[in-house]
Amino acid sequence: MVVDYVRHVLRVEDADHGESSPNAPHLAITALACSLVGQEHPVRLVPGSRAEDLYGGTSPVESYYCNYGLNPEYRDRLHAAGFHVSGVDADGEPRIMELSNHPFYIGTLFVPQARSSRAHPHPIIQGFITAAKAHFTKT
Repeated sequence: MVVDYVRHVLRVEDADHGESSPNAPHLAITALACSLVGQEHPVRLVPGSRAEDLYGGTSPVESYYCNYGLNPEYRDRLHAAGFHVSGVDADGEPRIMELSNHPFYIGTLFVPQARSSRAHPHPIIQGFITAAKAHFTKT
């Protein structure tokens, strides 16, 4: 979603992902300083964000399976274009991003389904289902 937003909203048509296109001229997603694969870390939620609302204001611990994340060169430009960081790690690095003016446009660096079950759905998955139901009833 970050690559798509950089390409189509920021108009960097050749933006790409460092894992699949490491030699691309404009990488929106780059290798992290160190791998997060198999790690769990707390996420600090931005006050007033949809993510904070979905989690009920708690500081969740999430499971990661990634080696790539947001290229810091794009963070301010994305924010100015309406795509906001709404959750960060202990060092302030983006872990959740969202469009606040969209019914549900939230992306995470972690995998919500790893902590979700039918009996206890992850807050982001539950938020998606709620948003989809609300959209369906409007149409």
